[in-house]
Amino acid sequence: MGRRKAIMRNVQNTTDVILIGAGVMSATLGSLLKELAPDWNIKVFEKLASAGEESSNEWNNAGTGHAALCELNYTSEKSDGSIDISKAIKINEQFQLSRQFWSYLVNSKLITNPKDFIMPIPHMSFVEGEKNVSFLKKRFEALSKNPLFQGMEYSDDPVKLQEWIPLIMEGRTSAEPIAATKIDSGTDVNFGALTRMMFDHLQAQNVEIHYKHSVENIKRNSGGEWELKVRDLSSGTVQHHTAKFVFIGGGGGSLPLLQKTGIPESKHIGGFPVSGLFMVCNNPEVVEQHHAKVYGKAKVGAPPMSVPHLDTRYINNKKTLLFGPFAGFSPKFLKTGSNLDLIGSVKPNNVMTMMAAGVKEMALTKYLIQQVMLSTDKRMEELREFIPHAKKEDWEIVVAGQRVQVIKDTAAGKGTLQFGTEVISAADGSIAALLGASPGASTAVHVMLEVLEKCFPQHMMEWEEKIKAMIPSYGVSLVQNPELFHELHTSTAQALGLNEQQEELVYN
Repeated sequence: MGRRKAIMRNVQNTTDVILIGAGVMSATLGSLLKELAPDWNIKVFEKLASAGEESSNEWNNAGTGHAALCELNYTSEKSDGSIDISKAIKINEQFQLSRQFWSYLVNSKLITNPKDFIMPIPHMSFVEGEKNVSFLKKRFEALSKNPLFQGMEYSDDPVKLQEWIPLIMEGRTSAEPIAATKIDSGTDVNFGALTRMMFDHLQAQNVEIHYKHSVENIKRNSGGEWELKVRDLSSGTVQHHTAKFVFIGGGGGSLPLLQKTGIPESKHIGGFPVSGLFMVCNNPEVVEQHHAKVYGKAKVGAPPMSVPHLDTRYINNKKTLLFGPFAGFSPKFLKTGSNLDLIGSVKPNNVMTMMAAGVKEMALTKYLIQQVMLSTDKRMEELREFIPHAKKEDWEIVVAGQRVQVIKDTAAGKGTLQFGTEVISAADGSIAALLGASPGASTAVHVMLEVLEKCFPQHMMEWEEKIKAMIPSYGVSLVQNPELFHELHTSTAQALGLNEQQEELVYN
């Protein structure tokens, strides 16, 4: 009788797809699969009480809608002085895929009220010093010739900059040369709100979403399927669920789960956790004086994720101003994680990789320690490099999300720290995990299309027509097809209400 009950339980708990983590990545993959294979059964397990509460949460990420319009670390200066814009083009094209898919969801009435998750906002780069001004001008000249970046403006005229960024220019007394670029087609994206919208849609499509359920183990069974040990955190009971395909989209928590799978692809990979802080303005009068996302240049020795920026954000339809991020170190892999996460991720197969990274990244370690030791007054000094007249009483500290940077052995050497987003999948495509950080959420659609290509190659031919209906530039280079880019940029702006919102903001 007991054996019969166990068999019945396993039959009941067998499904086509399991998504681990209720963040923007799982939401995106689930939404794509529901359109491509509506008959497939999908289950989601999330250890927190609701969707979009960790890395995707609006207070835990920059929400820039990374399109490489303002992020200077996506354009590097080569030894001959020219600017390499290839990474900026790549990231911009990836963000266009996200815009197209979100537009499809809105046009199909699968999600509503796009202004609740995306708003138009100018994207700007701002630099000081002769060398940086020279770099920015060359960057502008290289990008503005490209169809993806048309409309970008450059100025080193203080009068024009006063018009663009009055809060940053007021009280600026330094004699150092300054310059900025500005492009009005940028956006602010509330990825927490978007994630919740997509999960509401999925729940309406009979996707089973289990909150307060923690995946404790993953192993392959004799039939080649994946069996998950899942604990209901409310009752403490343990359940076993089996699936043909598993996606591990648990943010920083993905690495430990990937390691539990034992797949060869999980070996020789480590993670380096980096925490962050933002300063948030609580004075509405100051907030109203700034309307842009303004990115500066990272200081020498600082990691790319620490590029300082002053951001207008829309959170719960309220205009907010954030400055940061200030980097920090915590051994936790998630904001809600454990102090044992880092040490627990060190395994016999990756210990040498981790040790090599430790030796190579001494400068980064020193930088993080310095950041952790910063006092409020020191943070205010950094803020005043952007806002000379900033007052301490107008700003408060908010702890941002945890990011886990991938460490792996590459052509660049053993234990190389990766600053990006990576998909690790089994050779047979039965399981995939997302690791890494920025640009992350902004390129979720591109990353999840990569998961589909790696894990469902046998279906891609039959799915291609539907994918192109949802994402018209799929498989096409927009930079080589400027007419298509302009057509799609216009139609997605209309679908997402960006033109109307921009006119409303200007009018008000």
